[in-house]
Amino acid sequence: MRFECVTFDRGGRRQIEKVEAASRAEATDILGRKGLFVLEINEASEAALKSAATKGGLAIRRGSRTRCLAEFTRQLSILVGTGTPVVQAMAAVERQTKDEAFRAVVADVRRRVEEGSTLADAMEKHPRVFDAVARSLVAAGESGGHLDDMLSRLAALMRQQEVMRGSIVGAMVYPTLLIFVAVSVLVLMIAFVIPRFSGLFETLDAPLPPTTALLMSTSELLRMYWWAVIIVLGGSVVGALYWLVTPSGRQMLDTVAVRAPKLGRLIRSLATARIARLLGVLLESRVPLLESLVLTRQAMTNSHYRELLVKIEEAVTRGEAMSDALASSELVTPSFAEAVRNGEQGGRVSAVLLNLANCMDEDNAMVVKSVTSIIEPLILIALGLVVGFVAISMFLPLFDVTSVVQGGP
Repeated sequence: MRFECVTFDRGGRRQIEKVEAASRAEATDILGRKGLFVLEINEASEAALKSAATKGGLAIRRGSRTRCLAEFTRQLSILVGTGTPVVQAMAAVERQTKDEAFRAVVADVRRRVEEGSTLADAMEKHPRVFDAVARSLVAAGESGGHLDDMLSRLAALMRQQEVMRGSIVGAMVYPTLLIFVAVSVLVLMIAFVIPRFSGLFETLDAPLPPTTALLMSTSELLRMYWWAVIIVLGGSVVGALYWLVTPSGRQMLDTVAVRAPKLGRLIRSLATARIARLLGVLLESRVPLLESLVLTRQAMTNSHYRELLVKIEEAVTRGEAMSDALASSELVTPSFAEAVRNGEQGGRVSAVLLNLANCMDEDNAMVVKSVTSIIEPLILIALGLVVGFVAISMFLPLFDVTSVVQGGP
């Protein structure tokens, strides 16, 4: 085990020492034989956690968090299912976790469990890593005595989210690369290729075509005031990002996302599938319906779907069916609401929701691929048109001069 220690030497100088030892006492003895006085001793993972806390929290990206949490819950469910005590299982998972920040979180959770806290309460100290859904499933597993089953369900949930996220990100890599190449080619042509024609065009002593004059003016503007262009673009991006984090900006973005002509249908389907999977897993885990709706609402990022879940909560509180609130919303399809209604009538809502989520995830994966297969040739066509426009605009004056020379006396 690796320890990070704050020590003082005989001269009173403070220093940090890292030592490998089986226990804290052994680490203290090792440093004492070196003539060092130990002021504070922590495991390396605990020290990393404290350092991250002093910097304002753990810097775990959302995608990395989902992947780490999926691996953590899967490994923990296997170990707990074989009869391994939770503390020992967490220690084993901690040792093989590669992400430094997440390993620090696991170490802190393990330490709290060692001190007598429940696993769900220990996870609650890190809400940015373990969301409300994860903590609720763990709490249900601990209270019902089937923690391994709940961890396995949570791992499956995290893996499915990671698979869907990976398919979307992977599908967008190539279109993003094409856009980057298109913009780079356009900038290079305007900044370096077009200026080389300016001297030639001046010697022609002939009026330039409008497109050529436009490109020449744009090139000169970018070369002379490139710093202003960068400031304007940078300021626009920063301003747009700042506005998007405001309530009005977020509301506008959510509205555009669900109402976009073609993309909106995909976004609505992805959000509906996420609601179905989260709600289905929670209900299957014997979490009360109202609590499941609240947890699902907290996990949604689109404000329109959060408002929909609020309406469902109010309907359930009044004793109405959940499917009635779904049927009155344009955010879900009529077939989805009807399937939920049948599940309510048959007393198998969780099974119906999970089945719907599986089917919708499969359909969404195919839709994502089809959308990207359409976007890619469109980007290539746009790139070809831009490059062709620039090339024709540059060579058009030369064609005019050649025709004049050939037609002259």
